[in-house]
Amino acid sequence: MKNIDEQLKIIERGTAEITHLKELKEKIKTKKKLVIKLGIDPTAPDLHIGHTVLINKLKEFQDLGHQIIFLIGDYTARIGDPSGRDVTRPKLDKKTIIRNANIFKKKIFKILSKEKTKIEFNSKWLDKMTGSDLIELASHQTVARMLEKDAFEDRYKSKKPISIHEFLYPLIQGYDSVKLKADVELGGTDQKFNLLMGRKIQESHGMEKQVYITMPILEGLDGTKKMSKSYDNYISIDDQPNDMFGKIMSISDELMWRYYLLLSFTSESEIMTMKKNTNTNKLNPRDAKLKLAKELVSRFHSSAAGIKAESDFLKRFQKKELTDDMESILVSSKTPLNIISFLTKNTKILASTSEARRLIKQNAIKINNKAVDSIDHLCPHQQEFILNVGKKKFFKITIS
Repeated sequence: MKNIDEQLKIIERGTAEITHLKELKEKIKTKKKLVIKLGIDPTAPDLHIGHTVLINKLKEFQDLGHQIIFLIGDYTARIGDPSGRDVTRPKLDKKTIIRNANIFKKKIFKILSKEKTKIEFNSKWLDKMTGSDLIELASHQTVARMLEKDAFEDRYKSKKPISIHEFLYPLIQGYDSVKLKADVELGGTDQKFNLLMGRKIQESHGMEKQVYITMPILEGLDGTKKMSKSYDNYISIDDQPNDMFGKIMSISDELMWRYYLLLSFTSESEIMTMKKNTNTNKLNPRDAKLKLAKELVSRFHSSAAGIKAESDFLKRFQKKELTDDMESILVSSKTPLNIISFLTKNTKILASTSEARRLIKQNAIKINNKAVDSIDHLCPHQQEFILNVGKKKFFKITIS
């Protein structure tokens, strides 16, 4: 098991908040396997890559040697998590919940190790609760405290109905942490109130309190709204390899770096190097995006599928670039042309020799995707080639 500093560096990556960091350090210092809990309600059968932000963090804890528990909230799904909702969630029938839960069990092992993952269903202990047990649990919290939850506070102020059973959700989620003896619980930023409740309920049961870690909510393909099937801006982990690859390639360059941080297992130092190289025109953002798309397709399908999806995409991309989407330039010359003269005089693609020199120095001028590394470079003569200037300018050049 890695030392404390090494573990914390991995754990902190991409997190929105780690509460009581000092407590987490003390837990790690014991050198015991910590119990790491992540609970997800099977309200829908489809998992998209936004869900995997949390599962990836769970995987990191698993790789660090800790005991992870993937908790399927088959009982809490009957109540419905009120987080972020302005109306009472419709109830799901038990048959649908069980079907979704069984699908979840299979899909998570695209990321987690099946041998090292403990799966629990909270109906295991919650179905056994009596009316007295529930009343005792409810006694640990006040109505005033419950109304501090954003979803409840907003609905209360706007005079929208709040069903009494919705108050039970955070309490029961907290009780799960008691039954599992959780040291750490993971959740999205919208789960902060529920995660805090776990600490409260554990404390009331005389237990060591859990630390909770929140992860950011991943934006969808549009780059603005959270990834969601209802917004049709999601990437399902069951998407076909080429479809998944294409969707990832469609995101903006800016959003790509957020996807790298939250979805990729590429090291932070490598990500920062790639980002720096794209900013200085040493790396085309498209190439960085290709690497990300290939990694994710390989994870959810196979390495062979990732390689093939990349090859298929490049074939489609190159074919497109060699057609109407690219400006064609015809230049007549009896002798090979120097790259500087070609860019500034023959084609006037660039306004000055100083700009041409600067871009060449930055490896931002490419011929057939190979960087021009000298100001004395001679352009291919009496043939057609693809010229890249900077990140986004492509030209089909013919010198005759």
